[in-house]
Amino acid sequence: MSVDRVATAQQSAYFLNQINQAGAKLDQTNKQIASGVVADTYAGFGDQTQVLQATLSAQARNSAYTTATSLASTQADLQDTQLSSLSDLATQLKKAVSDAVANNDPTGLMAQVGGIFSQAVSILNSKDANGDYIYAGGRTDTAPVSAASLSQLIAAPSTASIFTNADSKKSVQVADGHTISFGLTASDVGTTLMQSLKDIATFDAGGSGSFDTSANLSQAQTSFLTGQIAATGTVETGLTAVTAQNGSVFNQLQSATAQQTSADTLYASFVDKLQNTNMADAATQLSLNQTALQAALQVTSSLNRLSLLNFMPVGQ
Repeated sequence: MSVDRVATAQQSAYFLNQINQAGAKLDQTNKQIASGVVADTYAGFGDQTQVLQATLSAQARNSAYTTATSLASTQADLQDTQLSSLSDLATQLKKAVSDAVANNDPTGLMAQVGGIFSQAVSILNSKDANGDYIYAGGRTDTAPVSAASLSQLIAAPSTASIFTNADSKKSVQVADGHTISFGLTASDVGTTLMQSLKDIATFDAGGSGSFDTSANLSQAQTSFLTGQIAATGTVETGLTAVTAQNGSVFNQLQSATAQQTSADTLYASFVDKLQNTNMADAATQLSLNQTALQAALQVTSSLNRLSLLNFMPVGQ
């Protein structure tokens, strides 16, 4: 060490390091304020990195669940409208049969039966916005009801044979480990209604039928249609139950959506605390970093100006 310098090389290096650290912290705080985030790499979050990654991952999964649940809710809502329509068709069929018996007049019955059949097939073969058959199970590219007319329904060896849908039903995962089944198949929904329509149409095509040409009901016709009043009532009750069950599923999906929204709010708030800059804290830190840098510069400058000559006695 020269006689005119107090600071050693090690001391100078130490204080220069302090200046570099203070400058780096100041730069980091300035960057956080300018960008609005604590860091632009995971390394910048230190011991909070794993927590942030886990939260972002959970938030992404929840977002995917929300999208899927929304689509499922849309379909369940559409199914509600269509199931209500099918239930109304069953009610119309029951009324048409009851009126024929009550009025002892079957003329016009088959026209109503044909109309109800066409409407039911149209509903069961309906498609969603993507062009997929709603009630086809896993075979979404194939119409689930193959009979296009009452004559084809009569000719079918069984009611079950006109349904081409797969047995699988759509489901949606609404949360980790929680899945809701919301899909319905044409055979599950429409078998009883189609069976009643087939029974009436088959009887009409037989020797005791020909409702349209009968001014009054024969004993055989009265007996058959009286039995169909009870049968169509059972169809109506069954479709009402299916509609109610679908409504329950829709409510479950709506509840899941509400929970997903709450979870997203929670995740967003947590990520915000971890990832985004707290401007009030950053402003305080900025002031502290500026002070620390200024102090380090001043100390280093003062140290470099110190000389032993300043402390040696002046000659007499």
